[in-house]
Amino acid sequence: MALNRDFIGRVYPPSAPYEVSRVKIREFATAIGDANPMCLDTELARAAGHSDVVAPPTFPIVFCLPSDALIDPELGLNYAMVVHSEQRFEYQRPIVAGDELVSTATITEIRSIARNELITIKTDIVDVHGKLVCTAYNSIVERGGAA
Repeated sequence: MALNRDFIGRVYPPSAPYEVSRVKIREFATAIGDANPMCLDTELARAAGHSDVVAPPTFPIVFCLPSDALIDPELGLNYAMVVHSEQRFEYQRPIVAGDELVSTATITEIRSIARNELITIKTDIVDVHGKLVCTAYNSIVERGGAA
């Protein structure tokens, strides 16, 4: 069944602040095999001009995907048939340990591709002072949803 097109343009409330920690950055870097010392060595990161260790570029996926949107029964998404299609990030500045970040998600596109449904979500990630840090774009596909 096709996804509910009324969700295009829907903006979800801002998330609670997510506190970025050295431990989470280290765990994420280890999980994805990122051995960049900027993610692991506080002194090296500070010597490079950062306030603390720097998160890998894909780190925001930890907290920015809006689960409220994806589990809303009115959207009609069969999560068992979902695959991740595309992910990209546009940075204004690096994410570092000590940041407190808030994300606000908007469904920007829903369309059919052959027998599949594609949904794209744009998430603005700001610090607790409202300054934009990063914008994340997620596209997921519901296989067979348009059939």
